Parts: sequence; structure tokens; C-alpha cells
Amino acid sequence: MICGYYCINLRPISTMLFNELRKHSKLAAKRHPMYDKNKFGKYFAYFMAVFWIGYLIFFGVTFAKGFANAAPSIEPYHVMNKGLIYVLILDFFMRFSFQKTPTQEMKPYLLLPIKRKRLIDFLLIRSGISGFNYLWLFMFVPFALLTITRFYGIAGVFTYVLGIYLLILLNNYWYLFCRTLFNENFWWLLLPVSIYGALLGVEFAFDFPFADFTMNLGEGFIDGDILYFLGVIACIALMWFINRSIILRFAYSELNKVEDTKVMTVSEYKFFERYGELGEYLRLELKMLFRNKRCKVSLRTIAIIVVFFSLILSFSDAYDGMFMKNFISIYSFVAFGTVILTQIMGFEGNYIDGLMTRKESIYTLLRAKYYFYCIMVIIPFILMIPAVVMGKLSLLGTFALAFLSIGPVYFCLFQMAVYNNKTVPLNEGVTGRQSSGTGLQNIISICSFMIPILLVYLLNALFGETVALWILLFIGIAFVATADFWIKNIYNRFMARRYRNMEGFRDTK
Repeated sequence: MICGYYCINLRPISTMLFNELRKHSKLAAKRHPMYDKNKFGKYFAYFMAVFWIGYLIFFGVTFAKGFANAAPSIEPYHVMNKGLIYVLILDFFMRFSFQKTPTQEMKPYLLLPIKRKRLIDFLLIRSGISGFNYLWLFMFVPFALLTITRFYGIAGVFTYVLGIYLLILLNNYWYLFCRTLFNENFWWLLLPVSIYGALLGVEFAFDFPFADFTMNLGEGFIDGDILYFLGVIACIALMWFINRSIILRFAYSELNKVEDTKVMTVSEYKFFERYGELGEYLRLELKMLFRNKRCKVSLRTIAIIVVFFSLILSFSDAYDGMFMKNFISIYSFVAFGTVILTQIMGFEGNYIDGLMTRKESIYTLLRAKYYFYCIMVIIPFILMIPAVVMGKLSLLGTFALAFLSIGPVYFCLFQMAVYNNKTVPLNEGVTGRQSSGTGLQNIISICSFMIPILLVYLLNALFGETVALWILLFIGIAFVATADFWIKNIYNRFMARRYRNMEGFRDTK
């Protein structure tokens, strides 16, 4: 495949280069050993996309009618435009969960007579035309058709939707800028947090100046005012060039392993020595999570989401409904384990041969992982305390959901240790290919969130809230008390298919 690149005719390069790189990307995905296992996950992702599209269309119609009734003195599209800043903030933080930074295996192409900036431009184009950028339009298009058509006709709807798309595209490149910096250094998280915090502070302290600005901006889009469009396009171009510069810099830093030349003082976690072999594997887990880029980025991202949800639940009335309270609570407890445990043994695939040289090392490794992620539940438990103090959650409910997470939910997640046979790169970032999980991983990940919610609702309907929480607490404690037995069972099943798994780990390194 790489040799074919030498045949690229560089005469009319732009369109042809884009098509060639896109073709190579598709071929690489099809030739990946896990391609067949990813098919189900893709079909399920399509199903979920259709579901959310219908949900957003429903919101668009509802807002059109609701705003007309709630504020009859002004037009509904003025109300919507006043809230554009909040839509963009929500879109920004949603991308941490659903959108990864665009990646491409750049290393082979850097040896060819192709301008490096063109490779980065390809990544940015791919990010700009990704389906996520069109998702919000399924809410704005029906809203605009119901509210704008009667005054401005279809032309007003078209220019308004085009303006909204440009804002979302700008938000995409702003997210890409922040996420790239955040992947390199955790403290860059303070950049968007401080900006959004200052923005909201000014908004509430000075009688919503940004709401007036976005209302006028939306009005300019509806009127088709070229100056408003040119202003947004200029901001997009600026973010494009900034992103090109930092991605190129970090890509070369990663390819040249610049960070390996730095001498750092690192913790050896010597306090684990008192626990013998189990302590050694606890130390190994900590080193894997905190010294490898891919693991660190996953944990940082999920930490942002959990803290964000916890703050909203504790200090806002937006999610006071029973479903959202249960969802946020369960998500907070399960998230830290799920982000790693759905790929359990995948990270260890990088050094699986070393692990297999010692008798029952996999069993001790699985026990260490379970104890470690049980301890990690303390973090969301502490974050839930303000919600308990505010009366949003009960202390019994918090304990019940915590034990439900480390009990039956972790029991299901640990089953993936038997079936995962794909090595997950530890340090690939900008230059690595980020592939989706297998179908089984996607199913287990979604079920780990949805089944506990359904179980809570079912038990509440049958026995009432208090009795239901006691039942959930008992179920969770039962799974925790028998953890050594089912971990031993998982270990025995893993060893029964160890050669098949080891072959898969080696093939995907």
C-alpha cells in the first residue's frame, strides 16, 4: 500500500491527494485484523445515531412551540439565538465523550515527496466534514422551518442554518485546539474552563451581554448579512492555521520521541511492597495509567465529564428528574472503570509474553485490577457528597449505586478479559490510528450504563425506592464478597484460550 504512494502524480495535487489518503485510510481499516469484529459496533453506532437524530428533531419542534408559548412578546428564534452560547458550550463538552482528535498514520508518508502541511490539512478537512458537526442541524432545521419561514421564507431558513453550521464548525476547530493541547499536558484544561467560567460570570453579572450578541448574530444570519458570515469564516481560518501549527509540532515531537530525552523523577509506589506480588501488580497498573499517553488521556477525559456532571447535579436544577439523577450517578461510578476495563488485557497485550512466563500472574493481575478500580470509586463518591448535602441524592442511594457498580457491573466488564485479543497502543496520540471497539466491547460498555438504570426503575416500581435501594446494596455486596471466586473463573477461562488470545495480541501490535 505504501509503495503505491510513489505512483502519486503530484500535478493537480490537492483533490487527488485527499482522495488517495482517504482511500488508504479505508483500506488500512479493512485490512486490520479486528475489522470483522468491529462491524457490529459500526451498525450499532448507526442505530444510535438515528435515535439521537430523532431526539434532536423532537427537540427542535418542541422548542419552536414552547418558546412561542413561554415568551409571546418575542419571536421564538430570538429566544433560541439568545441561548446559542449555551448550545456551543454543551457541544464543546459533548465532543470530549463522542469525538476524538483526527488521527492518521503519518509516519510512512513523511518519507515521500508530499508537503507535510498538506497531510495536516487532510486531517483538518476530515475533522471539518465529520458527521458530528451536522448533528445539531437536525434540531435547528425543523426549528427554523417552523419559526423563520413565515417572515423570511426558505431563503432565511437556508442562511440561518448555514450560519449555525459555521458556528459549529468553528466550535469543532476550537475543540480540536483545546483537545490537542490537553492531550499533551493536563493543565491546558484550565484554558477552556477559565474562558467558559469567565464568560458565564460576565453573562450573569452584566445582564446577559453575550445573549444579546448571539441574538444579533442569529438575526444577521437570517438576514443574510455577508459581514456576519465573513467574521465567522475569518475565525474558522484563524483556528485552522493555529491547529495546523500545533498538530505538526506535536506530531514531530511524538515521532522523534522527544519526550524520551527528558529526565524526570517518578514515583516507584514503594508503599505497595508490603502487599507482595499483589502489590507489584497494583504498582504496574498505576504505572500503566499514569505514564502512558493513551491511558492518561482516557482518564483525564472521563474525569472532566464526571466532574462536570457532578457539579450540574449538585448545583443546578437542570437534571432533577429521576432518570437523569440515576443516569448521572451510575455514569459517575461506572465511568472510571468502563473506560479501561472494556479493553482489559488490551493494554497488557503489549507485554503479554512477559506476563505469561510466571505461574498464575494473570490471576494476580486481575485481582489487582479489581481492587484498584474498586478504590477508584471513592473519587465519584466524594464528588456526589454535595448532591447528598443538597438533598438531590440519598446517602443510602449513593452507597447502593457504588456497590452496584463495583459488584455486578464490574463482574460483566471483567468478562472481557477472556475475549479481548487486540493490543491497544499505549503511547500513540496524534500519529496513531484510533479505532473503535469491537461489537462485544460496545455492547458491554452500553449495558454497563443502561442495565443498572433499568434495574433501578424496575425495583422502584415493584417495591418502592427505599426497599429497591436496599436490594441493590445487597446485590452489590454479594458480588463484591464473591469477587475472588468469579475472578478465578475468569482466569481459568482465559487460560483455556490463552494461545488464541496471544496470537491476536501479537497480530495487532
